[in-house]
Amino acid sequence: MAEPGGPAPANLTRMTFSIVARSADGRAHGVAVASKFLAVGAAVPAAEADVGALATQSYANLAYRPQGLALLRTGVGAANVVAGLTAADDGRASRQLGVVGPDGPGATFTGASCHPWAGGVASDGYAIQGNILTGPEVVDAMERAWLDSAGEPRLARRLYAALRAGDATGGDRRGRQSAALFVVARGQGYGGTSDVVVDLRVDDHVDPLGEMARLLDLHTLYFDKADEADLLPLSGELASWAGVENLEERIVVGRIDPLVLSYLRRSGS
Repeated sequence: MAEPGGPAPANLTRMTFSIVARSADGRAHGVAVASKFLAVGAAVPAAEADVGALATQSYANLAYRPQGLALLRTGVGAANVVAGLTAADDGRASRQLGVVGPDGPGATFTGASCHPWAGGVASDGYAIQGNILTGPEVVDAMERAWLDSAGEPRLARRLYAALRAGDATGGDRRGRQSAALFVVARGQGYGGTSDVVVDLRVDDHVDPLGEMARLLDLHTLYFDKADEADLLPLSGELASWAGVENLEERIVVGRIDPLVLSYLRRSGS
């Protein structure tokens, strides 16, 4: 791995396409990324609740992650975070970076030596970037999918929709291998004791985004909170079904989520 400010060594990862974004209400930040590279989620994404998110790719400089979050934490805007990180990095010509903060527009950077096609777009609350792509249509499709999903309150679903659109439009011209989805929001993780809302990785798969969709559906079942408007009366003893089936995040005393009821009927619990 490159030391901060050092040149980009030949063995560092060349990533592909990603989106960093903030939810419409500003409470959640996240990253979604896909690549023809083993375990892309181990290198590209970083996010902190109430602070922001970033993606480092194309001969990724992993030092950008803690340094970028530290700058965001002190109130530095996304564009200035990008400018500061890349100015101090002798290998910046081979880097790609996307940053979004707690408010304002996101920012993206593509070094002049990134493998083509490479580029990105950024606007209020998001930044999208990719390299070694089939063409600019990948980034354009991701942006359209992000904007078209504005009515979806779950950031993870919006990020996934953008990633899926990029993949369907061509994605990484080398093929597919891995994907990751990471979302944080203050106190919205498991049991209210964590800020990590979603942390899903597909490290090596022939259809990483198809597998990510399956995992995201499971995550919705196990960890999304029940919608009060959909709850049904629950008669009889609650018993221990929630703990046995790992559905404790969906417990609402005296009522039951229709999604859980359907699951329990199918499983015979």
